[in-house]
Amino acid sequence: MFDNKTILVTGGTGSFGKKFIKMTLQKYSPKRIIVYSRDEMKQWNMAIKFKEYDPENKIKYFIGDVRDKERLHRATQNVDFIVHAAATKIVPTAEYNPFECIKTNIHGAMNVVEVAIEHNVKGVVALSTDKACNPINLYGATKLASDKLFVSANLDVGNKDTRFSVVRYGNVMGSRGSVIPFFQSLAESGSLPITDVRMTRFMITLEQGVELVWHAFGDMVGGEIYVRKIPSMKITDIAAAVSPHAEQKVIGIRPGEKIHELMVSEDDAFTTYEYEWNYKILPTINQWHLDEARIKDGKIVSKGFAYSSGENPEWMTIEQLQSFLSSTDYTELQKLNA
Repeated sequence: MFDNKTILVTGGTGSFGKKFIKMTLQKYSPKRIIVYSRDEMKQWNMAIKFKEYDPENKIKYFIGDVRDKERLHRATQNVDFIVHAAATKIVPTAEYNPFECIKTNIHGAMNVVEVAIEHNVKGVVALSTDKACNPINLYGATKLASDKLFVSANLDVGNKDTRFSVVRYGNVMGSRGSVIPFFQSLAESGSLPITDVRMTRFMITLEQGVELVWHAFGDMVGGEIYVRKIPSMKITDIAAAVSPHAEQKVIGIRPGEKIHELMVSEDDAFTTYEYEWNYKILPTINQWHLDEARIKDGKIVSKGFAYSSGENPEWMTIEQLQSFLSSTDYTELQKLNA
């Protein structure tokens, strides 16, 4: 799929971007991968660490911000695919810096859509979040708006072949800014802060996230939102897995935080189809939720269906998480994020 193709990854120095690029170089033979991000030091460090994965120098580093449409135009020349991973994503940061969050997550998404169409990019997959489903915080609201922009962009392509879709998933285990490395940084203190003992989270590895993006590129007709089936875990069990003997101190919910994550709401159920290892939410615009080319072999979910981390049929145990934390995959992730 990506052989001899050029791929642009916005937010390419982030946890997902690094993993996507490494796995794509190992599985495919792309012509070029463009890392588009605004932090020169992260790009410098990434270039040093990725020499062993990129002996043919296929990775190109491009300083730029998704807010800067002119710069994005320059980076998108002769690009075949875009993975849009750039975002302001830390919930409290978004709450206290709303203008900045909107500029990146909404205005940036608009720029990616417009530039992709103008350059006739073949496919664009945007990364979303569970927080975009029935959002209660600004981050989730901006990502919901972003999702809508990418879905409806398929109406604006005219006679061009550009197609847009979205992937949505929950807590990425070990990604920068997520709960596991946060707990690990406090493990030696003997006390871990728990916002609410009832809290649950979906758990997905970066590998699974990359595979979902690959699947979206290969499957999409345009307008789909892909949700992978993944296990849930209680926040208290995550803390116990990271530091079994640490005290768990309840501190209360942070601004904009949910008790349970939701990736498919009851309102989405009317246009959601189930597959072996994922769900696909189809848009109602143009009756696309009835389009056989988009449905393929999916089966409509039952009325009232919701995919919530609190009512998930699959759960991750403390032992399973500890096994992951001691695996070479997690060690490598820590190395990449260092």
